[in-house]
Amino acid sequence: MTRAKIIYLLICLFLVVLIFYRYGVVLGDLENSELNQYNDSSGDITLIGRIVKEPDIRENSTKLTIKTEQGKILVTVNRYLDYQYNDEVKITGLLETPVFFEDFDYRQYLLKDGIISVSYNPRVELVHRKTSLYGFILNFKDKVRGVIKSNLSPPQSEILGAMILGDKNQMSLELKEKLNVAGVRHIAAISGLHILILSSIIMSLLLALGMWRNQAFYLSVTLIFLFIAMIGFQPSAVRAGIMGGLFLFANKIGRTSTSARSIIIAGGIMLVINPLLLFYDVGFQLSFLASFGIIYLSSFFNRLFRVVPSNLRNILVPTFSAYAFTLPILIYSFGQISLIGPLANILIIPIIYLTMIFGLAFALVGLIIPFLAQLLVFPVWVLLSYIVSVVDLLSFDGGAKTIDNIHWYWLLLFYLFLFILVWHYNKNNQKDYL
Repeated sequence: MTRAKIIYLLICLFLVVLIFYRYGVVLGDLENSELNQYNDSSGDITLIGRIVKEPDIRENSTKLTIKTEQGKILVTVNRYLDYQYNDEVKITGLLETPVFFEDFDYRQYLLKDGIISVSYNPRVELVHRKTSLYGFILNFKDKVRGVIKSNLSPPQSEILGAMILGDKNQMSLELKEKLNVAGVRHIAAISGLHILILSSIIMSLLLALGMWRNQAFYLSVTLIFLFIAMIGFQPSAVRAGIMGGLFLFANKIGRTSTSARSIIIAGGIMLVINPLLLFYDVGFQLSFLASFGIIYLSSFFNRLFRVVPSNLRNILVPTFSAYAFTLPILIYSFGQISLIGPLANILIIPIIYLTMIFGLAFALVGLIIPFLAQLLVFPVWVLLSYIVSVVDLLSFDGGAKTIDNIHWYWLLLFYLFLFILVWHYNKNNQKDYL
């Protein structure tokens, strides 16, 4: 065993020990929070805090994440109330412990973000409005959102908003269900899967255009950073951006092993910061697994799609590589598998990033020169209408199968089997396929 491998294993061992230690500390701090004393009491509680996350605007309500001295609270208010990130507010109302639904532990889901209490329709008063750089970015994002909504109607506007702004919660329940049945819900969610595929495609396209590897790396990282800034530095996108950056760095130096090790170390550092992500954050799990899918299955899918034109292959390979590694978690977490998903992905994925490019150009130009938006919106509408048509066609009854009560050991068995297959395949096909 080389010295580098020994150092790497020691780093991993240190991170594992630190993660278990931090898990106990973080969970203990949350369980002993003062807010737990107020939860489920019969009288109103008055607290002062600051909105620490972009208001989550839904169809009929807005959710505010408020940090007080006692802890974090998720507050649900009227959709049309005007509150912004970094506002200092006073809330008066009942605090409740997040409930456990039939197949979903809402409390643990919120706990990963440090949220201990929820409050529905309390009285919220603005104490002080504070400006910040992040608030400026979110204000810019809101103006872009306005351009999209004023030039496109649903469901096209909902899909584009989800793609380029991360507004997945503003999609209608009907549209979400259609995307689930068709197996393409991921196209409307800026997640780890999304960022990693985008990173891989940008790098591949820049190299195909004749750029040196160093030039392609720096430009790819810059574009990914600008995209993450555009959607408001959402935590899931930032985590995915870190993994995507490490993936691009390993791609830059052309070493697969470095890519895998970098992602493992990056994941370990993220878990030291917030160890609850490992069990309660599906987005983190998908980011991590999508990384390994792209690294270890790209060679296999490159061979599988070898007769496909290179431009289309550069899109299909990372998509299917990531999808293969994340499918078990998707089934386990959401209890549904789309039988029509592979066909829907083949029909839709090739135009997703073209849609994003045209969509961003239309929205940004429309922000500066409003009348030009009416001209640039036509190709965007055509692309989005194609996506909507495919989803409508393939989201028929029976297109998805519900799989209930999957035990976690099936996940372990599947991934053990998958890693053995990948190891065997790559052992017999030694080459640099990144």
